[in-house]
Amino acid sequence: MSEAKAGDTVRIHYTGTLSDGSTFDSSAGRDPLEFTLGSGQVIPGFDKAVDGMTVGDQKTVEIPADDAYGQRDPNGMQSFPRDKVPDDIPLDIGTRLQLSTPSGQPVMVTVSEVTETEVILDANHPLAGQDLTFEIELVEIV
Repeated sequence: MSEAKAGDTVRIHYTGTLSDGSTFDSSAGRDPLEFTLGSGQVIPGFDKAVDGMTVGDQKTVEIPADDAYGQRDPNGMQSFPRDKVPDDIPLDIGTRLQLSTPSGQPVMVTVSEVTETEVILDANHPLAGQDLTFEIELVEIV
């Protein structure tokens, strides 16, 4: 049986959990996730975990934050004057919004704090700074 290697397109089922055991994502009830191994389509630790698996293999791997979504970057927190935010923009804590950089690139941010005078937005990935655990099953090498 052949082992998955860089350049192979693979299909996997997975369940991702946080250190408290809560599930943050899963392919259960959906088609398997398909990606090209080693292409950067998934987090680095996930690529490393699937490399060398054969069809039917199952494993549980712990991926440290540095091999997942990285550490939280304090520079990812930005403050904006509240009176400059249009009234139709929801400002509930945890709301995900899409902004544009000066060059027009989209950036996803999360409303992290709202005061009478300012809105603080967090551009860090929601899973940044967290170690992740994945249960992985290699379903197919295409």
